Amino acid sequence: MTLTCKTQPPPQKLDAKLQFLFYKDGRALGPALDSLPEFRIPVVRKEDSGSYWCQAKITSIKAKLSRRVQIEVHRVPIGNVSLEIQPPGGHLIEGEKLVLVCLVTEGTGDITFFWFRGARGLSLKMKTQHSLMATFEIPAVRENDSDQYYCAADNGYGPSFSELVSITVRIPVSRPVLTLRAPAAQLVVGHIVELHCEAQRGSPPILYQFYHEDGALGNSSAPFGGGVSFNLSLTAEDSGNYYCEANNGQVAQRSEVVPLNITVPMEDRNEVLTSGVIELVLGILAPTTLALLFCCWLKRKIGRRTAKDAVSEYCKWG
Repeated sequence: MTLTCKTQPPPQKLDAKLQFLFYKDGRALGPALDSLPEFRIPVVRKEDSGSYWCQAKITSIKAKLSRRVQIEVHRVPIGNVSLEIQPPGGHLIEGEKLVLVCLVTEGTGDITFFWFRGARGLSLKMKTQHSLMATFEIPAVRENDSDQYYCAADNGYGPSFSELVSITVRIPVSRPVLTLRAPAAQLVVGHIVELHCEAQRGSPPILYQFYHEDGALGNSSAPFGGGVSFNLSLTAEDSGNYYCEANNGQVAQRSEVVPLNITVPMEDRNEVLTSGVIELVLGILAPTTLALLFCCWLKRKIGRRTAKDAVSEYCKWG
């Protein structure tokens, strides 16, 4: 805003040099008289409203005062309030910093910003500054900080509100514990063993995977947290090391290895030994049997007399 003090006749037609001074509500705006007939206010605020006049003075002549002019400065109302979050997306891991940025696209003067949580509007923070943006921080979020947030801005015309923004805070799973629940201290073939895997901390849902050595046995999900179980009907091949994994979309965690030993009865061992011997014998006799059958077939095909020498040679070679 520029204030201009005009005289009649204009200063350039006067032989003497004019000097000027501007006033607001009875208080001089400058330190002393100035030869410039203008006074500039770079950025007007509501506080600049008031009654203005100027004084023109020629050396050794009485000063002349202008008429008073009432100036009213009106603020531009707040417009287009929005809430932005950092990091963007609204999904955070417990312990991360959350920054809520309240923005307005228009509005003048000092603006008071407000931050709220939840549908009931729990007040979190209030801050007044001469800016179109203000921030509020939660240094380390927790799982119970998951909620909806919004902000408001007011510069004297009443508050304007942003839209709701949802924040979700997730806890990574802790290292799970694998427990074997057996019907007896000494496990034998046919027993049913329950493998129970559970992570003490972690936001649901949690997906659990069971392993025997490096082979996957199966998986199960815990939609509301807690642990899951996997039942295993034991065979002689089920001895070995077992472990489980828990994953809720953050970082998968693996349990410690738990060994499982199965006692095989003597009769089962004998059966296994007998089966092995039979397989060995069959492996040795099978080629010989095939060779003899081939000799008989060849003998019939060629004839007894004509094939006698050929068959004898072949069988002798075999």
